[in-house]
Amino acid sequence: MNAPDTSHAVEIPGTCAPPCLSLYQPTHRHHPENQQDPILFGNLVKALQDSLEQRLPTEEIQPLLKPFLDLADNRDFWDHTLDGLAILGGKDTFRIYKLQRPVAALAVVADSFHVKPLIRTLQSADRYQVLGLSRHEVKLYEGNRDGLDAISLHPAVPATLTDALGQELTDPHLTVASYGGVGGSQAPMHHGHGGRKAEVDIDTERFFRIVDREVLKHHSQPSGLPLILAALPEHHHRFHEISRNPLLMPESIATHPDSLPSIDDLRQRAWQLMEPRYLARLADLVEAFGNARSKGLADDDPAQVGKAVVNGRVATLLIEAQREVPGRINAETGDIEADQLSDPGVNDMLDEMGSLVLKMGGEVVVVPAERMPTKTGLAAIYRY
Repeated sequence: MNAPDTSHAVEIPGTCAPPCLSLYQPTHRHHPENQQDPILFGNLVKALQDSLEQRLPTEEIQPLLKPFLDLADNRDFWDHTLDGLAILGGKDTFRIYKLQRPVAALAVVADSFHVKPLIRTLQSADRYQVLGLSRHEVKLYEGNRDGLDAISLHPAVPATLTDALGQELTDPHLTVASYGGVGGSQAPMHHGHGGRKAEVDIDTERFFRIVDREVLKHHSQPSGLPLILAALPEHHHRFHEISRNPLLMPESIATHPDSLPSIDDLRQRAWQLMEPRYLARLADLVEAFGNARSKGLADDDPAQVGKAVVNGRVATLLIEAQREVPGRINAETGDIEADQLSDPGVNDMLDEMGSLVLKMGGEVVVVPAERMPTKTGLAAIYRY
C-alpha cells in the first residue's frame, strides 16, 4: 500500500499503461460516520469492474482489481482515514492518497489517470505548514483551507530541547567572592553571572537555531510550502530574528497550538494568514496570463493549447475546478478528439492536459470557477 507522506508534495504518476483506474471518494475521520466509507468504496470498485468488463476478458480484470478488493477488507485502513481518498491503479501501479479535502465520488477507467482532483488537493497554492514551537518542544502541521493535521518530524529535527542539546545545556558561570559578615567574619558567596534567566535564554536561542536549520532542510525546502510560526508572543521576535528560512511567513499565530481548543481552531487561524496570500497568488496568475496573452505567449483555445502541451511549451496551466470536458488528447500530436466520459477509454480532456504538463515539468493550478480568466476551462501560459 502506498500511503502518502504528507510531509512533502506527493508524486503523481506521469504515465500509465492502459487501462488506468482512478477512484475518488469522500471519507470520514471518526466513528460512526466512517462506517459507511467501505460501502461507498465497494460500490465504486464495482463501477470500475463494470467499465473494465466492456474492454477486457475476466482473467485480465482480476489482477487489476485485487489491490482494491484487498483494501476493502482492511479494517485498520478504514479506521484511520482523513477527509477524502484517491487511488490510482494499473498494471504496475497502486497508489493511495489520504486527502485533507473531501472529493466527489468518482470511478474512471481510461487511457490515463484522472488526476485533476488530486492536483487540486496537493497543489501548493493553498497549502502551508505550521511550526508549533515552545522553549521545550517542536510540533509540525500541514494543511490547506479545509484541513490541518500533525505530521511526523524528520528524524534530524529535534522534537525537544533535550533532543537538540543533550547534555550540553548551558551552566551559569560561577565565581566565588568573600564579603564581611556579621562580626567581620569572611564567608565565601557564590554568584552566577547572568543567572538562570541568561542560561535559559542562551539555550532557547541555541534550540531555535537548530530547529530552524533542520526544519528548513528537511521540511520547507522539500515541500516549498509557506511556514507559519505558532508560538507564544515572547518567542516570535527571537525566532524570526535567528531564522534563515525564506519560507517563514512574517505573520505568526500568537499562541502555542496546545493552548487552542482543537486543531481546527489552529487551522482557522492559519487560514486567516494564508488566505490573502492565496488570493494574491491567483490574482498574479490571472494577471500573468493576461500579460502573456497580449504578447502572443498564452492561449485558452484547447486545440492550440493541446499542441503546445505536447511540445513542452506550457510553463503554467490553469484548469477550472469542477469543469469536465470529455475527450482525448493525442500525446504525440496534441490533436483533440471530443467524446463521452461514459466511454471507458475516455478521460477529461482538461485532466489529460494537466497530466501532460506535469510530465513536461510545467506547473498546473486548479482554479475556482469564479477566478478563472477564461470561459473554456483552461488558460495556458507559454514558455516561448
